[in-house]
Parts: sequence; structure tokens; C-alpha cells
Amino acid sequence: MDTALEATLRDWRRHLHRHPEFGFEEHATARFVAEKLRSFGITDVVEGIGGTGVVATLRLGTGPRSIALRADMDALRIPEQTNLPYASATPGVMHACGHDGHTTMLLGAAKILAEQGGFDGTVRFVFQPAEEWGQGMRAMLKDGLAERFPFDEIYGLHNAPGLPVGQFATRIGPFMAAEDNFLIRVRGAGGHASRPHECRDALVAACAIVMELQTIVARIIDPSELAVVSVTELRTDGTRNAIAGYAEIDGDCRNFSPAVSEAIEAAMRRIATSVGAAHRCETELDYTRVFTPLINEPAATQHALAAARATFGADAVNGEAARVGGAEDFAWALSHAAGNFAFIGNGDTAVCHSPHYDFNDNALMHGVRYFTTLVRQRLGS
Repeated sequence: MDTALEATLRDWRRHLHRHPEFGFEEHATARFVAEKLRSFGITDVVEGIGGTGVVATLRLGTGPRSIALRADMDALRIPEQTNLPYASATPGVMHACGHDGHTTMLLGAAKILAEQGGFDGTVRFVFQPAEEWGQGMRAMLKDGLAERFPFDEIYGLHNAPGLPVGQFATRIGPFMAAEDNFLIRVRGAGGHASRPHECRDALVAACAIVMELQTIVARIIDPSELAVVSVTELRTDGTRNAIAGYAEIDGDCRNFSPAVSEAIEAAMRRIATSVGAAHRCETELDYTRVFTPLINEPAATQHALAAARATFGADAVNGEAARVGGAEDFAWALSHAAGNFAFIGNGDTAVCHSPHYDFNDNALMHGVRYFTTLVRQRLGS
């Protein structure tokens, strides 16, 4: 066990945790990453990809194949409440999802591979901005990630609170959900609360729409499919003694296939229009697809499982993990190359996006060893 490297990884991770940056604002984080990569002797380091992304390329031997490894760098706008000595020094922003750990694990893998080699081909180390709001990978791809830094396969990891440290979980096919967002605008005619008959109450219409939206999953989507429709906000222009003439309904949908996404949108349009009309109100629906479903390619997933078994041990590897309702913009990379996304254990920690969350430093070396093993197996010298 390399205790010196473990201590270095812990120091890097805690430095990043103390200095979090929101999506597309990861300037200091990107500089830190680029400086470390160059200190390992990696000379091909390109900054500013997709805004604040960093891509490093390490070539050894004459092998024609290339593999990409990806980590996300951004933090969340959440005030930290851990009271740790390395807690966020940036008010209102914290690493509440463990991207500080993901970045550190990929830096550790880059250090080992640069110093020790053991492969024949090309490795791309992709440090991505703005994962949390689903824009970072698309920005990197738009900036030519796949063309300027071509790769045959791409792999990523995320920590999993509740999964014991030293365990690994993934699955073939749909693994993480698409995230669709919706905004329904309801327009009626407001007025005095004592004279509702002279009004067209947008709030009552909105409440009726909210209730009918609950039938989409229950009565329109095939029960064999997984889907969630959640209303998360309801706003009006009313006040205590005035009937609302305008209302907005915000929400979020999760699904694992484009066909289900389209069915949800079509049903939502029908419901908003018809229920609104029944209440003498007009409606508009904005339906946007922020995250695409994350679908693990079968062969790449088998490669990931082989590396995981060599790293974690066969008994600690789950190749039939349950689907996850959360979304992940690594999915956009899988539309350009075969690949796999997996979870590694973060132990008994607070859930992601909690103000009490902290990445478990004991998981760092597991991620490093997985990445290095994967590269050496896929690019055998």
C-alpha cells in the first residue's frame, strides 16, 4: 500500500474541498489540475475546453487504441454545514456531491500511469466542468472534445453514499435516468377574493393540472417502464385577498428512454390544455430535455467489470446494480463512444447534495487503482 500517495491524495482532495467552484467557474480548480498534470511529466495538457475543462493526453508505445477517463470538477450552491477543518472557504458553495474526490482520483491515476506506464496506446484524462446542471460535457463536445482528442472508449465513476468503501456497482444498458424539466404557465383573470365569479382563477386551474399530472405515470406510461413526474414549485401573482390571474407550475421528469420522454411530454400538453380550458384559462408548456439517459455499452461494461474485479475483488463487484433515478451528463459522452459509468462505495456518509456531505478519503485509492487497472487491461502493452 502506497501510504505516501494516499496522504498526497487526501491533501489534494481536501484542498479542492476547501476551494469549491460552481459550474463554468472552475478557474482555480482547472489551474490546480493542469499544474499537477504537468508536474507528473505530462506535457500535452490543454485548458479551456468547453469553458473551464482540461484534457491531458499521455501516449506510450505505438498502440493505435485510445481510452478516455473522465472526472467532474464543479461544486454546488449549497452552504456547507460540516464544520470540518477543511470546510468550504467560499460562502454558499460546497463540494456536496464528491466531485473533489472524483477529480483527485483521476489525478492519482494520471500520476501513476505517467510515472509507471504499463500500457501501450493513448490515455485521455478528461476533467469536466458544470456536470451538476447538465451543460459541461455538452460544452466540451461542442468545443471538439471527440474530434480534437479522439478516444475509442470512455469511462467514468461516481461515489455512492451508503455503498461500503471498497465496493463497485454498475450494469449493462440503461443505468441512470434522463432529466426533463417542465414549466406550465396558466393565464386567467384575477380579481377581488370576494367576487370569484368575475374572475378566471389561475390558481384553482393550476391545482387541478397538478393533480391530473399524477395520472401520467399511473395511467399513461407502460408499467414495465420506469418514470417519475414531480411537480416541485407552484407560484402565482395572487395575494391573500386577491384571486390569482397567473400561475406557474415547475417540475422535473425522470425516465430511461426517449419514447417514454416523448409520451410524458405529449400527455402533459394534453392535460395542461384541456384542464386549463375547463377552468377558462389558457396554458403554455415549456418542456426541455436537460440530461439524456445514461446507457452503458455492453462490451465496455464487461471491460469495466473485469477491471473492477481485479481491483476490488469479485465478491465486492455488482454487475447488476439497480437503475438510478439521478441523472448524469456523462451520458452525452456515451453518444460519441462506447463506455461505462459506475459507482464506488463512499461508506456511511451523508447523501449527495446534503450540506453535511463529505467525500470519504478512504475511497480515493480504490478509484485510482480501478482507473489504472482499466487502462492497463484495455491498452495491454
